Amino acid sequence: MKHLVTTDWLEKNLNNVKIFDASWHLPTSKRNSFNEFESTHIKNANFFDIDKHSDQNSNLPHMLPKKNDWEKIISEYGVENSDHIIIYDNSDVISSCRVWYNFLYFNHNPDLVSVLDGGLKKWLKEKKETTTITRKYKKSFYVTSENFNLVVNKNQIISNIKNKSFVLIDAREEKRFLGLQPELRKELKSGNIEGSKNLPYTVLINNADRTFKNKEELSSIFKSNGIDADKEIVYTCGSGVTACILGLANSIISGKKPIIYDGSWAEYGLK
Repeated sequence: MKHLVTTDWLEKNLNNVKIFDASWHLPTSKRNSFNEFESTHIKNANFFDIDKHSDQNSNLPHMLPKKNDWEKIISEYGVENSDHIIIYDNSDVISSCRVWYNFLYFNHNPDLVSVLDGGLKKWLKEKKETTTITRKYKKSFYVTSENFNLVVNKNQIISNIKNKSFVLIDAREEKRFLGLQPELRKELKSGNIEGSKNLPYTVLINNADRTFKNKEELSSIFKSNGIDADKEIVYTCGSGVTACILGLANSIISGKKPIIYDGSWAEYGLK
C-alpha cells in the first residue's frame, strides 16, 4: 500500500489524482473546517465533511455510512473506482487518516488511497500553490463493497475482555486514557476499556512538520510499548478518528489494513 505521499510528489501529480481536504476539528477548537477550506486549499481539492458523510441515523459521531450512501457520496465527487485518492487535512488530530480508513473499509484499491504526509501545514510552509476555487467534477458511478472484518462493534469489544482474541490499543492522550481528566463530551465518563493499552497518536508524529515518523521509528515505538504489530490489533480512541492514525502507522509497519472500533469511547464511555 502507498500509505503516504510527499508534498513534492503531490505537486507533480496534482492533475493525476482526486484530492480531498478532510480537515476535522474537535468541538472545543472553535474552528470551522469548511470555512478554512474555502479560504485556502490545494488546487483541485474537494472538501470532505467527516460528520456529514457519516451514518446520519446514528447518535454516535461520524460512524461509517451505509454502503449505498457511500456510493452516492463518492459518485457526487466524480471519483472513479480506478482513481488514486489523496487525502490531506489541516487538523491537530490528523483527520485525513479517518477518510483513508473509510476508503479501505469500502474496498477502494489500497494501493490507490494515500494520505499527504505533513498535510496542508507542510504544504503552506513550503509555499506550494493554493487556491480558493473549488473544482467540480462530473458525477461518476462509484460501486463498492464492504470490508466487514475491518470494523468491530461494542459486543465484540465486551467479548474480547474475556476471550482476548485481539489486542485493543487506545490512541487518546495518557491523561484521558487514565481518567485523570474529563472527556470532551459531557455525556461520557472518564477512563478506558478494561484490558486496553494506551499508545497516544502524538508519539507517532514528528512535531516539526507533522509528518509520520519513519517505519523503523514506528516499529520501535510499537515494540517499546509492548505491541506486536503482526498480531490481531483493534484500534480505539475518543470517536474513531485518531484510532485511524495508529491504524495507518501499523499498516506502514506490517502492511496490514487497520481494524477500528468505530463507536470508540463515544459509545463505550456513555454514562
